[in-house]
Amino acid sequence: MQKRLYTFSFVVFFCFLAAPAMAADSNQDGTGVYSLGEVVVSGTSADKEVATTIEVTADEIESQNAGTLDEALELLPGVDVTTGGNGTPRINIHGFKSRHVILLLNGIPMNSTSDGQFNPSLIPTENIAKIKLSYGTHSVLYGQGGLAGVINVITKKGSSDFGFTYSAQMDERGNHLSKAAASGGEDKIDYFLSISNYDSNGYGLSDDFTETSEENGGLRKNSDEERLSFFGNIGASLTDDLRLGLTLSRTDGEFGVPSSVINDRNDDFAPNVKYERTDDLEAYSSQVSLDYHPQSMFGIRAWGFVNSQEEENNTYKDENFDELTGFTEDETEIQGGTVQTSLNFGTYGNTVFSLSGEKDQFSSKGESTNSRGRTTEIDLDHELKLYTAALEYRIALFSKLDITAGVNRTWQSRKDGDDDSKSGYMVGAGYSLTDTTRFRASYARKIRFPTIGQYYDSNKGNNTLNPEQSDNYEAGITQALGLNLNLDASVFLSNIENYIEKDEGSGIYENNDEYEFKGIDVVLSRPFAGKKGIVSLGYSLLKTKDKSPGTLKDELQYRPEHKLTLNTTYTFDFGLTAHGDIMYVRDQYYYSDDATEKGELGNYTIVNIKLEQKVYKETLSMFMGVTNLLDEDYEESYALPQAGRTGYAGFKLKF
Repeated sequence: MQKRLYTFSFVVFFCFLAAPAMAADSNQDGTGVYSLGEVVVSGTSADKEVATTIEVTADEIESQNAGTLDEALELLPGVDVTTGGNGTPRINIHGFKSRHVILLLNGIPMNSTSDGQFNPSLIPTENIAKIKLSYGTHSVLYGQGGLAGVINVITKKGSSDFGFTYSAQMDERGNHLSKAAASGGEDKIDYFLSISNYDSNGYGLSDDFTETSEENGGLRKNSDEERLSFFGNIGASLTDDLRLGLTLSRTDGEFGVPSSVINDRNDDFAPNVKYERTDDLEAYSSQVSLDYHPQSMFGIRAWGFVNSQEEENNTYKDENFDELTGFTEDETEIQGGTVQTSLNFGTYGNTVFSLSGEKDQFSSKGESTNSRGRTTEIDLDHELKLYTAALEYRIALFSKLDITAGVNRTWQSRKDGDDDSKSGYMVGAGYSLTDTTRFRASYARKIRFPTIGQYYDSNKGNNTLNPEQSDNYEAGITQALGLNLNLDASVFLSNIENYIEKDEGSGIYENNDEYEFKGIDVVLSRPFAGKKGIVSLGYSLLKTKDKSPGTLKDELQYRPEHKLTLNTTYTFDFGLTAHGDIMYVRDQYYYSDDATEKGELGNYTIVNIKLEQKVYKETLSMFMGVTNLLDEDYEESYALPQAGRTGYAGFKLKF
């Protein structure tokens, strides 16, 4: 921990030294949008999308004091952020699990090669310029894996002026977060650097929590977390047509995994009580990129990347965490690259052709001891390769109709199994009936190949798994209603085949599940005049159906049927910015291991508020806020209570 604090202090000190020399040309934050490595179609814009896409900006992230990626996305329609038994937040979309969501950071895939999931709490928000969420009928250029959608995180970049920000906050339990960022540029070079340090003793439970044999309330046992994150990018414009870029990121940390608060063998729903920790985590990613767009119809973009993560995961005998009963040293790594060429035919549309390849590796070494004292050695080391070719074409007709169509094919190669290949495709249209009314409709077939863990896990793996497949349908409307009100509504339907789940009897991964997800997302928003803020009301309905042969389930577990949000931010003339958001979730079910018993989680309402006041011009501001204002005692998974009311305060400096 001391090493992390020393590193953090050094970078902050360096940024302060740099500030006086360049402050004369500074602006508010000195940042732009680092688009190198972003998957884009030439000529597209937000108001011409044929599939539902939502963007979250840096200003919106800051206004709600979202410190990590999951906090920045939890209010979006169709998104369900759930923390279950592994202690990691999961971003689920439209009924799909997080392993069906592609996560990209400047074009770098961040999904684990073991299970396809990702830890959004490892992505801090101080370096994010915008987040682009594309739902299930997204572009074929993203390749395989995104049955639910794509989260494209696009970071900040420097401008010609120097900018420096520093902020620090602490909550009522002494948990603290410090962040610093510096950016700037000169002539044709720009850079952006950021660092953050989070140190938490754990979160507090609601005062309404009922004590159990495993949890007495107050500070949640084994919920501590430490995280030190560094990020940097640099861009160089060699000519007016050619730009190069480099992105680097590093995260170190450790955290506990809060266990079930119920230890009752007669309870068919409670997970087993475990004492687990990730005592060491090291994550690293890098990317080099090129963008060449001469003054002609031709353009090319290319990037190569490496993303690796190492974890030391330990299991202990009891809550004292001083006697090991098992451990694993896990390493996941992705290496690869993408080349995209674009041709712009003017009134005849534009097309993008993409070739990408990656090598996925996963290794796990360690041992585990069962309740009878029997020790099992763990030694897993596998790799697989994925290659994808994609072609997408977009054309605008009659100035009102936009049509997009695309196809991709992915080939998977394995040393320890049969090779496979599968195609996906999409087609969509958007029609602007008037200046205030736009319709859109799209269909896509998405595929996802199994991960290394699903193939080869020593306890659950199945080497004969087939790719998952989903047929996604979507239709929507964007409508200006008058009185400065804007409506965006969509309906969706997904039919999934070969959905991979563990067999209830053997515990082995199988393809024997067929699911149906359908629902609606509605957002009504109204910006305030003079860019003073916005208020938005959102509602999501999700209906799930298990269509698998012989199923005992009515609907699928841990998929909330209703979600209602209210989100508002307003800046007063005297420099006070007030933010508040409300999220109401209801009708969420769960099942026993054999699916013969069914339970329902309690409905819950989460209210968050934040106030920020400018103290000295744009340079110094103070803020304070409360999360879970009503001190709701709620669960996102059975027997795993979440944080109660927490107050915090801090300050922010800008140069």
